Amino acid sequence: MKITRIAPVGLLAMALVATGCGPNASSGSAGSSAAGTVQLTNCGETKEYPSPTTKLFVNDGNIISIALAAGAAGDITAVSSMQRDRDVLALKYGDETVDGLNQVADKYPTMENIVAAQPQVVFAGWGYGFSEEKNLTPDGLSEQGIDTYLLSETCRQADGNRGTMAPWDALTTDISNIGAMTGHQDAAESAVDDITTRRQGLESAPRAADEPTAFLFDSSSDTIFSSGSFGAPQAMMDSAGVTNALADVQDTWTSVSWERLATADPDIIFFVDYPGQSYDEKVEALRSNDATKNLTAVKEGRFVNLPYAMWTSGPLNIDGAEYIRTSLEHYGLQPASDVRTHLDITRLADLPGNDWLK
Repeated sequence: MKITRIAPVGLLAMALVATGCGPNASSGSAGSSAAGTVQLTNCGETKEYPSPTTKLFVNDGNIISIALAAGAAGDITAVSSMQRDRDVLALKYGDETVDGLNQVADKYPTMENIVAAQPQVVFAGWGYGFSEEKNLTPDGLSEQGIDTYLLSETCRQADGNRGTMAPWDALTTDISNIGAMTGHQDAAESAVDDITTRRQGLESAPRAADEPTAFLFDSSSDTIFSSGSFGAPQAMMDSAGVTNALADVQDTWTSVSWERLATADPDIIFFVDYPGQSYDEKVEALRSNDATKNLTAVKEGRFVNLPYAMWTSGPLNIDGAEYIRTSLEHYGLQPASDVRTHLDITRLADLPGNDWLK
């Protein structure tokens, strides 16, 4: 699939000019919205949303972080599936902001959870709350008079796989759109500019002649759950200077065989930290499986464990990318640089497996 890469600098301004979607856009201008609405393009569809949206229901920690980065903390009427990411979100946005959010479901929400919160818009994604199998879909919410905005990383391709945009573009588009929807364009633009500046710093850092290869280990069973070319980890690795072993897989989060990991023989293995399978259980799975126990990264313990909200599409991706780069330098896979991390994850008491940071 051909990907059109759009530089994120000025993305918000371009979006507003192209769609006439400022809160005060006149009804007579090209692409303008009716009074009290804003036009935004989401997953290839141009839709009108309440403007400003003041009652936003947001599911999942990474998506919550997008809304917070866009300046919409005061416009979030309810959240769900946040608790796993509470500490890293508080590290980024502050205890008061995060603890002030109204969590109505510990895990993914039900239709009843959402309807009871009476939101104007639900911000979630396919695989991030929305599911035909669980009968929670944008169409179903529309029947209840509730608008939806899909996490752009989860927009579907023709074959049903997720991902239609380059991951950094998907992220900055979402921050900009949520900022426009809630009337916080300046905050959204500032967040996009910060990501862009730090990304440029990563991409201008010196590179080894031979780029190392990494594998992202989310969880395992008879297969391994990882991420392909349309997932946020692809963008993070590209910017940090390491090849994603699944860069040829045109999907976001997906399962691959143990043999695929063994064939890749990565220089370093990254882990997604979240409940369900502990860090120690993942390492033990690697060390006990005949396909992987003799891989160099496994034998030498080149492991890096980062929170879920750093790997899934959201503004913490840039923080994760900085940790990827510093870990590559630590293990001698990239030369020393001026790249520095901005978020101190050593303060996360429940994040194991990062002895390399000590």
